[in-house]
Amino acid sequence: MGSDPIALPLLNWLWESTEGPAVAQIVGVFTQPDRPVGRGQKITANAIKQWALARGLPVYQPETLDTFALDTLASLRADLSLVMAYGHILRDEFIAAPRLGTLNLHASILPAYRGASPIQMAVANGETETGLSLMRIVRELDAGAVADVERVPIAPLDTALEVEAKLAAACVPLLARNLPKLARGELVFHEQDHARATFCRRLEKSDGVLDFTRPAAELAARINGLFPWPACSFQVGEKSIKCGLADVAPSAVASVAAHATGPGTVLGADAEGLLISTGEGILRVRRLQRPGGQMLPAADFLRGNPILAGTVCGQ
Repeated sequence: MGSDPIALPLLNWLWESTEGPAVAQIVGVFTQPDRPVGRGQKITANAIKQWALARGLPVYQPETLDTFALDTLASLRADLSLVMAYGHILRDEFIAAPRLGTLNLHASILPAYRGASPIQMAVANGETETGLSLMRIVRELDAGAVADVERVPIAPLDTALEVEAKLAAACVPLLARNLPKLARGELVFHEQDHARATFCRRLEKSDGVLDFTRPAAELAARINGLFPWPACSFQVGEKSIKCGLADVAPSAVASVAAHATGPGTVLGADAEGLLISTGEGILRVRRLQRPGGQMLPAADFLRGNPILAGTVCGQ
């Protein structure tokens, strides 16, 4: 049960597994209904549906998880349901329908970052590590007992896009070592420490607003965490400039730029990016995009779209 490309490596592994007790057969794929996509709003099947149809697998796309959807699931006589970024809240009847129940793959090291945007917020908050939790589903949001976690590093110049790819790949070792245990009745689940739980909501376009009075390290993490969506941006005159990657300028660059008149002032550029003063330190934006254009390395962007030193960026 999934609706996002993050589940594709897991599906490929399940499909290609031919030895051992990990999997015998994928009996069905549940995913969201086709939705309008892009500027033309063309009704399009998501990547999960396309993957399943290409392999001749039955695909189910209930708009709501009603009695008919439950009967459909029950008719498959599945041993196990795996859920990853499905987009529906499962009722108890759905969770209990497969013989071995339903397990969820959540993209954080629980109990941290329960909720809708765990990848983005882990990067935006400057974490150096995140992970994938294999857990039971309960009524409370992401509060089920956890069997195992596959940890992945967050590198200094990782955006949410790179971290998502790492987590997608992490599904394979996590399931490879745990599905055989589940089949043998040996998989052990441990309750979360609910007192340590943190939560993250669904992101909105307004979350991309940059406040240059904040420290450069905080702004860089936010830019990286919110790429590719909703993406951070700043105004230069009438133009909204989107940011695709950022870090903090080295101290040598920062000392040269000490003449900055205030947060949000463009100080120039070095070989790696556009330099902007902040409340603490110098932000270096490494990738930029103008309206209607492509995301480009800063040097390429600035050749065609110069932003002069002394320009004050705003929203």
